Amino acid sequence: MAKNRLGRGLSSILDDVEDAYRKDVEEDSSIIREIKLDKIVPNIHQPRKHFDEIALKELSDSIVKHGLLQPIVVVEKDDGYMIIAGERRFRATKLAKKEKIDAIVANYESKYLRELALLENIQRENLSPLELAQSYKELIEQYKITQDELGDIIHKSRTQITNTLRLLTLTPHTQELLNSGKITQGHAKVLVGLDEKSEIMIADTIVGQKLSVRDSETLIKSIKNRSSNINQESIKKVKQDVREIKMVVEKLNDLGFHSRKSGNKLILTFDDNTQALEFLKLI
Repeated sequence: MAKNRLGRGLSSILDDVEDAYRKDVEEDSSIIREIKLDKIVPNIHQPRKHFDEIALKELSDSIVKHGLLQPIVVVEKDDGYMIIAGERRFRATKLAKKEKIDAIVANYESKYLRELALLENIQRENLSPLELAQSYKELIEQYKITQDELGDIIHKSRTQITNTLRLLTLTPHTQELLNSGKITQGHAKVLVGLDEKSEIMIADTIVGQKLSVRDSETLIKSIKNRSSNINQESIKKVKQDVREIKMVVEKLNDLGFHSRKSGNKLILTFDDNTQALEFLKLI
């Protein structure tokens, strides 16, 4: 497939789908089905968002008088159908108070619908970070496009795409922690670039110590500052530091003082001078 073919955008792909099936209808009109309107939903990724009301009314009047001259194109979705091409005709038919509409049920094996499916897939809200990363990878490889070109198509910054793709470089162990929700995408991002052994040890530390993303960044930074080689001993030392700070925070809070951990710092807040004096007596 030629480079940038996907870059034509969703609107062009929808036009290609309709052109392809229009030729099929000319050869065999029996592929047209009559489908109830209430079984059909619009394509949420339809590029056109505004439909001229006057033009819709004119088309609706024409449908009442002459019928629908060109069927819409749909695909099966859930318990009904989703519009691929012809939403304007669909709206006008509803406006004409019709109960059914002529439609062609498209085959997802179509090369155009494969493109549409890929574009729709990466815009789903329920994709996991790794599923999204894999979708980006497939699009880039299949269509021979750059990260910048993909960003233009799906309206994401190159940085977002790069950071998401880098999740695929993590070890299977860390990817499993991410998939299971034991670490977040933010945690995963700070682990990218570590050697395999260090990545696994720090990922397990994040889970075991329930570290925040910020604490995880501090942990990695502290280890790197102590030694150019991240090793088991340096990790143990930093883990001990984190544990001790957390213990101090818990003890102070038990005593009625307001304290919290921020990175490798302990922040203590007093309600008034009396409370500050009480704290000073303890030390």
